[in-house]
Amino acid sequence: MTKITTALGLLLLALAAAAAPAEEPAQQPAAQFDFHAPQGAADSAAPAAMRDLAERILPVYQDADRERYLDTLSVLQLAAGNYAAADDSRQSLRERRQGAKAGVDGPGVGLDLYTHAKAVEAASGVPFARAFKQAFHDTVSRLGDREAYGTLAWLGTPLPPLRDALQQSLDRLRGGDRVALEPALELIRAWLSYDVHGACAPLIEALAEEDDRRRYLAEATSIAGHDGLIQVRLVRPKAGPKPLPALLEFALAGDPGQARASAAHGYVGVLATADNVAVPFERDGEDVRAVIQWIVRQPWSDGRVGMYGDGYGGFAAWAAARHPPAGLKAIASSDAMVPGIDFPMQGRIYRNDAYRWAREAAGEAGGNDAQWRALDQRWYRSGRSFRDLDLVAGAPSRMFRRWLNHPSYDRYWQKMIPFQEQFAKVHIPVLAIAGYYAEGEAGALYYFSQHRHYQPDADHTLLIGPYDDNAARGTPPPLLRGYALDAAAQVDLRELRYQWLDHVFRNAPLPPLLQDRVNYEVMGANQWRHAASLDAVAGSRLRFYLDGTGSGDRLRLIQAPPKGVAAQQKIRLADRGDAELPAPPAIVGKAPTARYSLSFVSDALPQPLEVAGLPAGQLDFKINKMDLDLNLALYELQPDGTCVELFDPYEFRASYAHDPVHRHLLKAGERQQLKFTVERMSGRLLQAGSRLLLVLGVNKRPDREVNYGTGNDVSADSAADAGSRLKIEWYGEGSYIELPVRK
Repeated sequence: MTKITTALGLLLLALAAAAAPAEEPAQQPAAQFDFHAPQGAADSAAPAAMRDLAERILPVYQDADRERYLDTLSVLQLAAGNYAAADDSRQSLRERRQGAKAGVDGPGVGLDLYTHAKAVEAASGVPFARAFKQAFHDTVSRLGDREAYGTLAWLGTPLPPLRDALQQSLDRLRGGDRVALEPALELIRAWLSYDVHGACAPLIEALAEEDDRRRYLAEATSIAGHDGLIQVRLVRPKAGPKPLPALLEFALAGDPGQARASAAHGYVGVLATADNVAVPFERDGEDVRAVIQWIVRQPWSDGRVGMYGDGYGGFAAWAAARHPPAGLKAIASSDAMVPGIDFPMQGRIYRNDAYRWAREAAGEAGGNDAQWRALDQRWYRSGRSFRDLDLVAGAPSRMFRRWLNHPSYDRYWQKMIPFQEQFAKVHIPVLAIAGYYAEGEAGALYYFSQHRHYQPDADHTLLIGPYDDNAARGTPPPLLRGYALDAAAQVDLRELRYQWLDHVFRNAPLPPLLQDRVNYEVMGANQWRHAASLDAVAGSRLRFYLDGTGSGDRLRLIQAPPKGVAAQQKIRLADRGDAELPAPPAIVGKAPTARYSLSFVSDALPQPLEVAGLPAGQLDFKINKMDLDLNLALYELQPDGTCVELFDPYEFRASYAHDPVHRHLLKAGERQQLKFTVERMSGRLLQAGSRLLLVLGVNKRPDREVNYGTGNDVSADSAADAGSRLKIEWYGEGSYIELPVRK
């Protein structure tokens, strides 16, 4: 069995158990505790420091909410090493929840197992591993499939993200010698989460395999595809009604654990992969339809198939939906890829990682990130055309070159998924999950907007929040690239997907979080909001113009149109002295220092401002080239100088800003306007006193193709075609950004 993995289980929230607040909670004392933060999880002083901190808190901790009190008490007792008392507290908590007829809490069960095993070890000297295995057998064998899977998924949480979360909690406290109660509790939970999973990691895989053999039937076969065999692996529950609906993921190299998760939820989980992956995207629709037709003929199938998947798996579902087979009844995808829209390019700008993806998908290459970054820099310094990237690597790729032959969204791409009016024929329910910080966000928004445009009453639901591409594999981490997620955003999105599928296939209630067509979390407000459409998310728009006045390297962002030239830029596109790759951006951190960019800052906001929706705008400029690649990023610049990124930087090619199908070149030497819509959504409540920071730049990076502005095929141009320096004059009176705001 492949090792159980999950996006992060319930992580730190699992230790809190998310109890409902009491009607009249007791006021916590405004306590401060002596504390000197250790360097990290590997610091030999860390266990003693955590124990000491927990022992200081225990005598003063109180809470009128009995469930929350018992849960936090057990966490403190565990951190303090008082395992018998912690075991008693967990037992009292279980009895209280059973009395309330609460459902089985998988993460809670996992923590119960750990606590009991530590108590047995401390009392009798039985080794922890033996005590844990015994507790596991005694408890998990009595659980239903779904509850057992939730417990195993939480126990199988990978350690690196937990270690990172602990490190960030420690870093926030470094430099002081006192800590308040709430950050102290947060730190102890982070420490305990890392400690628990570290102790269980060596044991859980074998225990999970044993439990799976008791619960499920696993089979493997192959069926004929369009060009070769399709490998099919399926997992189905031994117990329960038969036949069952099937949930299918079509992937390049899928995780059988996802099929097992479907079986745990009472479905037949099916994973299909094609032997021939030298030409991904082109024939997937036919192959997926062949798999669905095979499924509905099987004796264990009730004739209904739902498709799910992240990225490529989401694309495959839409590829099948171009000519929907009768058995396909639902699609539940996360950040589904749209070939020709968000891959192998974004904003019509090809990315170097498309070459890596093509090689790895065909099984032709491996290597670590450092090796691929070295290739990026070697190609960039050479000044050769983007079309020569594979030659610089010494490994030509027919697939990569085929993609480069189609820079427009032409017929080659259009025939892979529904195009325009074909979306009107997709009459099945769809759930799309996306993240403000996911590379696949543009794809999810494309499917949603096109489906709803050509079929206004389409049963297509979008859920979006502060997530990355891995969000739908479980509960998002509490810390994402330095940003602490609101409690409301820490939702088990994989479980939500199954709840929605239960609604479709079993007439279960619709999950409350999916109240309308667009459901989005407002960062900073700790709230979910709901709207009938993307246009309905924001009640109005707020316009800010680019103004050339300012101080230092920051120009102004103002609400009245200024006169004249706001700024000028001159860039040597042939220069190769900048081959170092920029650091991956943090969501929260210092103000960005993007290259070849201009920064515009607004006045302080007089009151909080809720930004929600897709920003848009216009650029008014004069340029000496016929094309231009741009990037745009928007931040909340908080009063303390911290920047919060509202969405991942948006990159786009000017000649395709209006129309991805047809290229419209710029007019060299003439003043002109260019309207644009950012293909990324954001939802955030900006603080009063914060400022807006807009960063507008020219895209010139070692990991992207370089647009030299000749008007020719960008991928064929080299540094020798750069000609004179790029010169841009930005006019403030016609250059603005429009923010969608909710009042």
